Amino acid sequence: MDNHAHFIINANGADISKVMHGINFSYAQMFNHKYNRHGHLFQDRFKSKVVYDERYLISLSAYIHNNPKDLVEYENCIEKYEFSSLSAYLNKGKDKYNILDKQYVKQLVHYSEKIIGKGYKNIVDGMHDKKLKEDSEFNTEKTKYVSEKSTLVKDIKIGEIIEYISKNTGMDSIKFHFKNVRKVTEVRALAVVIMKGLCDFKCADICKAFGNITQSRVSKLCSIGITLLDEKPKYKAIISSFVMEYS
Repeated sequence: MDNHAHFIINANGADISKVMHGINFSYAQMFNHKYNRHGHLFQDRFKSKVVYDERYLISLSAYIHNNPKDLVEYENCIEKYEFSSLSAYLNKGKDKYNILDKQYVKQLVHYSEKIIGKGYKNIVDGMHDKKLKEDSEFNTEKTKYVSEKSTLVKDIKIGEIIEYISKNTGMDSIKFHFKNVRKVTEVRALAVVIMKGLCDFKCADICKAFGNITQSRVSKLCSIGITLLDEKPKYKAIISSFVMEYS
């Protein structure tokens, strides 16, 4: 804990080596400037492992959040550890750097209750799986990452998605830029489900299209959209029609 950090990163098809180089380089620059030093900061190359299924992702997230228990002062309050995102996952703190996609993991927990049978905090508290601990500590290493992700809908622009949702919901596309209006929120959430879930647009692209939201809000809208699909058949029908028309 005092000489390394754990991250779960969605590389979105990018070369994970380049992603980590950017993170390590930026941190080293900040650290060297703060402590008036020069040269390399990290001794070894980072170690990486591909998350191969959703259940492992949930368990890995819980394992990482459970790490501060090794520190005596945080043994019974791991959510208070400064360098952990657990407090944000439990809605007891904020994502100060706007880099989390906590809704994705929490959403998986929600839809996996039948096989897990516990809420996220209980999963974290009960993380004592020896094999998972060995896997999570990267005793084996896969250095080359090749994305196996496929996109359901390709070659479509964000503007086309907005126009499609506008046409099928009766919501004027200009209103997609409005905030804090319930009906608009639902329609924007529906659009985000398509953009992020079916077309795999980056959060940054979605933020740019709407013009007044953060990346964490995009994740929240995606979560809202998934819930709406369960609650409102008309929205599910719109999504189904979109897939049939564009895939």
